[in-house]
Amino acid sequence: MVSIEVHQAYVDFPIFDAKTRSMKNRVLGKVGGKIGTDSKVPVIEALHDISLSVKEGDRIGLVGHNGAGKSTLLRLMSGIYEPTRGSAKITGKIAPVFDLGVGMDPEISGYENIMIRGLFLGMTRKEMEKRVDDIAEFTELGDYLQMPLRTYSTGMRVRLALGVVTTIDPEILILDEGIGAVDAAFLNKARNRLVDLVKRSGLLVFASHQDDLLLELCTSAIWMDEGTMKMQGTLREVLTAYKGRDPFENISAESAERMGIERDVAIKGE
Repeated sequence: MVSIEVHQAYVDFPIFDAKTRSMKNRVLGKVGGKIGTDSKVPVIEALHDISLSVKEGDRIGLVGHNGAGKSTLLRLMSGIYEPTRGSAKITGKIAPVFDLGVGMDPEISGYENIMIRGLFLGMTRKEMEKRVDDIAEFTELGDYLQMPLRTYSTGMRVRLALGVVTTIDPEILILDEGIGAVDAAFLNKARNRLVDLVKRSGLLVFASHQDDLLLELCTSAIWMDEGTMKMQGTLREVLTAYKGRDPFENISAESAERMGIERDVAIKGE
């Protein structure tokens, strides 16, 4: 059975050049947490005393401002980062999706990048060969798939990456939002595939700023702040505490329909 067990985990990043103060700020912005001052070497305390247990069937959303530690926690839960102290045990095959562009080569064609991206995410060549036509149809990129990736716009690259990501069969899906560069119509199309992807996965951890996506994909949530878990609970409880309002107040009618709920009833909590 797939699971992630994290116990009293810390992730620290020492900054050895103390003279480069601006560098500390740049690193802090990327990994979250805060700058420690207890040692001679400045340390970015990216995660502080994290304990959590994620089991098969869990659908967890991560919320918090930029720099709160969400991405660092995702990388810890994926095995990319090892805890400085404490422990993190992962059971199951992981599909980490942090940057939709990772594993793609700008000098080769879209078709070739489909294959490379799939292999990067743990699929076999035969599995990807079976999926190429479906991915190509989904992206709506047509003849561009025969051209080098460097000729693509940002939105086109996201389409290609989403086409690949949403065809995998992960046991553990670790997802960091990065789909904002596509048009609204295509995003709605991608959401349907994302929902199917989540259904196929054993468990999901998803960091996002979009309430609609979180409400569609997740059932519980963790609020990260300065590298610590400020709150953990149901998605609605955490989002209400984090944003100071019920997330259903601003949910679109389309999202409510996809979730199979009546918007007005959801707002009243009935």
